[in-house]
Amino acid sequence: MAHVRFHTHLLAALLGATLVLLIPSQAVAAVAAHHGRAPSSYYLQLGDSLAAGYQPGAGTNLPGGYADNVLAAIREDAPGTRLVNLSCVGESTGTMIAGGKCTYDEGSQLAAAVGFLRAHPSTIRAITVSIGANDIVPLAVGGCTEVGCLGLDGVSARLTFILAALRDAAPGAPIVVLNLYNPALAFWLNGPAGQGIALASVPLHATVNGVIQSVATGVGATVADVASVFHSLDSTPVPFSTPSGSAPASVALMCAWTWMCSALDFHANDAGYDVIGSIVAARLKE
Repeated sequence: MAHVRFHTHLLAALLGATLVLLIPSQAVAAVAAHHGRAPSSYYLQLGDSLAAGYQPGAGTNLPGGYADNVLAAIREDAPGTRLVNLSCVGESTGTMIAGGKCTYDEGSQLAAAVGFLRAHPSTIRAITVSIGANDIVPLAVGGCTEVGCLGLDGVSARLTFILAALRDAAPGAPIVVLNLYNPALAFWLNGPAGQGIALASVPLHATVNGVIQSVATGVGATVADVASVFHSLDSTPVPFSTPSGSAPASVALMCAWTWMCSALDFHANDAGYDVIGSIVAARLKE
């Protein structure tokens, strides 16, 4: 029987690696120097560990994760496009603005991104942003079961600041913001207690994604609906290795596309990153 342990080390597992990445601005310059010539356009990827392609035991994969699928789709129309990935493991909306999680010459990921965008006007094919999970997960794991304790007003304000700064620096560039899948659904496999946790997480998850949608719309960005692709609200029973022989589709996909059921880690696995990349690429094609 599949089983997900809920124990005192859950917070550390859900937040993934605690390492701090060194991402100097020179790494951006190195992209342009690749093969001795400047690219015709850029794809800028921003955010947290999902944007950095993190997987337990393997660390970050800045050229991989979901970025490679998105880059491949962009190159169908713009073959010379290069990826610049400034993402940071553990980044929240607050640290993305103020810095402190990873090292950037400009002081923060947002400042580095804005600097890069302003230095490359009219050559930005796409900007993707995956941020917010590290604002919410610590509170949820700490016992928050009501919308009021999630601090969503602050998340909304900071996300608005981030996206508005990106839009101001790149007025004509497509910006795609990823909403969040719900890793807590995996606790459904723990029996009645875990199913209570999973069910309680559903309205909170929907509310968080509503905030992301509202903020993105307000600054002219679009949302890649990762939650829907993960069937986050789908309770349809599907075959699964439980005593009853089934589990909700949302739970089965959480186990298939993330490390939650095998390693108690919310990050996507290879299959999950492929799925996320496909939905982001589809939004850019619309």
